[in-house]
Amino acid sequence: MLNKYSAIALLAGSLALTPLSAKAAATIAIVNGDPAGVGFNDTTPVTPVGGNTGTTLGAQRLIAFQAAADKWGATLSSSVTINVLATWEALSCTSTSAVLGSAGAITIFSNFASAPVPNRWYSQALTNKLSGVDVDPANADLRARFNVNLGQTNCLTGTFFYLGLDNNAGTNVDLVAVLLHEFGHGLGFQTYTSGSTGAQISGSSGPLPSIWDDFLFDTTINKSWSAMTNSERVTSAINTGKLVWSGATVNTALPSVLQLGTPVLAVSAPTSVAGSYLVGPASFGPALSSPGLTSETVFPYDTAPNLSLACSPLSAGNAALVAGKIALLDRGTCAFTVKVKNAQDAGAIGVIIADNVAGSPPPGLGGTDATITIPAVRITQADGNAFKAAVASSSRRRTGLFVNLGLNLSIYSGADASGRALMYAPNPFSSGSSVSHFDVSALPNLLMEPSINPNLPQSVTAPLDLTFPLLQDIGW
Repeated sequence: MLNKYSAIALLAGSLALTPLSAKAAATIAIVNGDPAGVGFNDTTPVTPVGGNTGTTLGAQRLIAFQAAADKWGATLSSSVTINVLATWEALSCTSTSAVLGSAGAITIFSNFASAPVPNRWYSQALTNKLSGVDVDPANADLRARFNVNLGQTNCLTGTFFYLGLDNNAGTNVDLVAVLLHEFGHGLGFQTYTSGSTGAQISGSSGPLPSIWDDFLFDTTINKSWSAMTNSERVTSAINTGKLVWSGATVNTALPSVLQLGTPVLAVSAPTSVAGSYLVGPASFGPALSSPGLTSETVFPYDTAPNLSLACSPLSAGNAALVAGKIALLDRGTCAFTVKVKNAQDAGAIGVIIADNVAGSPPPGLGGTDATITIPAVRITQADGNAFKAAVASSSRRRTGLFVNLGLNLSIYSGADASGRALMYAPNPFSSGSSVSHFDVSALPNLLMEPSINPNLPQSVTAPLDLTFPLLQDIGW
């Protein structure tokens, strides 16, 4: 018996249908849900840009939507038109951040006649493709909302959607790339199982996993999400670096997409903390390399209570301590570049900065300083505390931690040691992002990471991206 679950509430109102090119392997149609004068219907005059020939703001928006839909349509295979109900709305904003957009399946289905796996939830568009008919013709397949205020005051002020089609957004946000990302979610690039509670959506057959959950695998307990208990899924959703995608299509394509060499901090002594640790590389200074830096790591101290901050030039005693070694500093008070430059000026050959708030994975270190010539990374607060505790002594200047800071050339960036793509499992859990994205450690950056990175290729296929290979694993 076919089970249906409403995933997203529909927008009521008068809708206009704009079909795309029939030459694609799948036909995608944009359903304009905007009222007069808003969004796609905004008549503000604009100049054509980057291959987008529209002469009004609304027309350019629609052309950008069509360009993204064309890319997906040329990639997918389905005999059933995929309808995307789209609107431009006021979404969450501050002066320095903004929700760019969102999209998802409007309804999901299980136990339809041609379902490859019984008792699994599939997105509406994928259900139609597998069924060969529109199983829910009264509803669109995807629901998409995009931020109409982006770039205005108090909405990521000054950063706008770039509506060109030439992947040349500069400091603005490439709308086509964002659309490719969000359409990917609507096509099925997500779980319908709660990562915060572990609960599966119930149908007439009881709670059922998503088809996604068959491929979401935790290497700590060696179980897929579909085989876990609710509590195991809750733990797995924050198991950073241990949640992977087990699908063969993704992991066969992975070596052609990701770079070989993943940043790593390997501790050799003391034995209590020996092992490999996640790091967030710096955007400044030299890139990490192999075999990397092998050195003692030391902990210089400032005057209490501002310990290990290095926000001012290091004292003579601390300079003598860090010379020729890697300095471990604490985040806080001043910019990362200031800390690293002060350590460099004191003779350090590298810097590790411990976060001052809990959470994993450790983000990268932002900033720009062309005079920095030593590598630097961030580690989690927990790892920093563990390192300090392992070499605690009566002396304020702790020594005795020996590390290698560099690249592990046997592991792809964004994969585990077995060559499986890492999935995003930060701690704490990030609602709307966790589990349903690739991990942020992937290099080059992937389209389906939780935040849109600049300069992404407008592609969903290997060798530029892994989005379509993943959708193939779940049935596309």
